[in-house]
Amino acid sequence: MAGKTPTRPNDHLLSPENAALALIDYQPEQVGTVRSIDQDLMMLNVTAVARAAAAYDLPVVLSTVGVELGANSGTVEPLRAELPHVEEIDRTTLNSWEDPEFRAAVEATGRKKIIMAGLWTEVCVAFPTLDMIREGYDVYPVTDAIGGVSRDAHESAVQRMVRAGAQPVTAISLTCELQRDWGRPGADRLRGILRWYFPQLQKITA
Repeated sequence: MAGKTPTRPNDHLLSPENAALALIDYQPEQVGTVRSIDQDLMMLNVTAVARAAAAYDLPVVLSTVGVELGANSGTVEPLRAELPHVEEIDRTTLNSWEDPEFRAAVEATGRKKIIMAGLWTEVCVAFPTLDMIREGYDVYPVTDAIGGVSRDAHESAVQRMVRAGAQPVTAISLTCELQRDWGRPGADRLRGILRWYFPQLQKITA
């Protein structure tokens, strides 16, 4: 029946059955250095991504850098609160794909479509994205939920990833892609995120 067809694991678009989310280094020290996008807007967008992942039961890999070394704090609390049952993976590597625990966690999801969000765009998003594409993953950087130390740094990194085969998305386009059809079961998940998101956006941009 039209509007009732469930998504499939081999769907060429993102779906709850074929995608996983990687969140990398949303720590106070990194957030505070972002200059390519308003920090509050970026955090609203990545929180929307986390809410979508929770609402649609996506596997989530959450990583930090330098916490055990004493250099950085853990994931910022507003984002951590959205994913209370997801264990943090702390690394020393700038490229998370070179960390065995992070890599094993991504592989354990069994998904080949990886939604990627992290700080900074030019380092902790770009490096694993480039490596993962070479290893057969489809990677979707969420461009309005990530940021760099400058606009040039962010935009250059996005261009580099796109040339390698990355497929940029945005927070709300991603959420809508996961639902895809108001006639499918669970459309209230999308409605709930949108009803929360736009009033928050208005507060930031007013």
